[in-house]
Amino acid sequence: MASFFITTAIDYVNGMPHLGHAYEKVLADAIARWRRSRGDDVFFLTGVDEHGQKVQQSAQKQGVEPQAFCDEMSAHFRRLCERLGTSHDRFARTTEDSHKRVVAQFLQQLHDAGDIYFEEHEGFYSVRQEQFVTEKDMVDGRWPEIFGDVVKTKEPNYFFRMSKYQDWLRTYAEEHPHWIFPSFRRNEILGALEKPLGDLCISRPKSRLSWGIPLPFDPEYVTYVWFDALVNYVSFSKWGQRDCRWPADVHTIGKDILVPAHGIYWTIMLKALGIEQPRRFLVHGWWHLRGEKMSKTTGNVVDPLELIDRFGADAFRYYVLREMAVGQDADFSPENFAQRYRSDLGNDFGNLVNRAISMIRRYRGGNIPSAPIDPDIAAAIHETRDGVAAAMDDFETHRALERIARLTQRANQYVDERAPWRLAKDPALAADLDAVLATLADTVRVLGILAEPFIPHTAARIQQQLGMDKPDFRFAASVPDGRLAGQTVGEPQPLFPRIESPEDRRAP
Repeated sequence: MASFFITTAIDYVNGMPHLGHAYEKVLADAIARWRRSRGDDVFFLTGVDEHGQKVQQSAQKQGVEPQAFCDEMSAHFRRLCERLGTSHDRFARTTEDSHKRVVAQFLQQLHDAGDIYFEEHEGFYSVRQEQFVTEKDMVDGRWPEIFGDVVKTKEPNYFFRMSKYQDWLRTYAEEHPHWIFPSFRRNEILGALEKPLGDLCISRPKSRLSWGIPLPFDPEYVTYVWFDALVNYVSFSKWGQRDCRWPADVHTIGKDILVPAHGIYWTIMLKALGIEQPRRFLVHGWWHLRGEKMSKTTGNVVDPLELIDRFGADAFRYYVLREMAVGQDADFSPENFAQRYRSDLGNDFGNLVNRAISMIRRYRGGNIPSAPIDPDIAAAIHETRDGVAAAMDDFETHRALERIARLTQRANQYVDERAPWRLAKDPALAADLDAVLATLADTVRVLGILAEPFIPHTAARIQQQLGMDKPDFRFAASVPDGRLAGQTVGEPQPLFPRIESPEDRRAP
């Protein structure tokens, strides 16, 4: 059994969960479930980032202690995972004592090695990003909008000798072309390394920011996000234990935090600490709404929980995994979402399952007949299995779902071609009818297995309706072999019931 460790970025608790948070968790969950179906020992880590100036300020505005604010906000992200049906093994919170101990250990190690030094720094500070910036970050003489208000400041702080490792990182990135997926994202790291990195400010004085982890060598300072949040991937991997899971096999993040946070700061931190790098970065794109960038200010946003309330978690999971090619941006269209729900899930997938269960009950009293599987459908199943496996090994969830949709359509076509309702009228064709029903039962079973990483709740309901006592989502079981012969199916239930649109409700 192979070990497999996958992470998501941890979410900052200063705002409510949004579509990007939900997508990243679903993407990582689909990969984790896929690897479990292949027999791997999977460890799936997600969680929240709870320290920092913005959290402290938000707590002050609400008149509560920072920890109470974090407890409340963390619950929203945990609830999102529950609603999405993610199968994570650990939900990280950076206020946990175990995490703080590892952060302090790493800081002390680097300080003892001379990689952290104290210096008075005079320069520019981005209030929005809570970081120091330099004039080289300006574009056409102006600070980019992402930095918000930038003020000049003078403050003594601790710095990490990041510049010391710039040449190493450039060489490492050049020598590991498959380290970043998609591969073109690696060019962003190499591009950033064309300029001198400089050293990284990793502290804030307690007089200005008290909500953070104290430096073990100077309690008058707390460490800033880079040596707090980023360390979570190691600290929550059972670091220091015999069953430690680091390094991450797949480190899932959005494209906006590859450079500099994860692709430069984090990788250099690991190098300085003598810790192995993540084996693969999986970098996904951004979601737009009707072609425009999502923004809370303009109200151009999508609330994933509203969609889940109306359509169900599996419909949401299916849409985002079907529409976004990992690494590229994608457009979220409410109209397209509703169309996918009605067509792909309702009319094709759900209808096929309902037809198969209903006809087995109607024509064979609910008992799945023992009969050979149609060779053409069996061949289509094997082709689909191979296609799904290849796609998921390349993180191409959209292509895997295309394969599943193609098999679903072929199976529905098979029903129309063989017309079991006609076969049932002629006793001489009983064997033909048995073969059709057995083929449909096995096809539906296999589709449930292949679809489980994407729509797990629906996959479980399929196996229940097929009368299977124990769930079996092993990829190895997704072969057409007639194993359901003699099984008694359950009551057919709609998997994706029709949902009225506002236009339907207004219709006379």
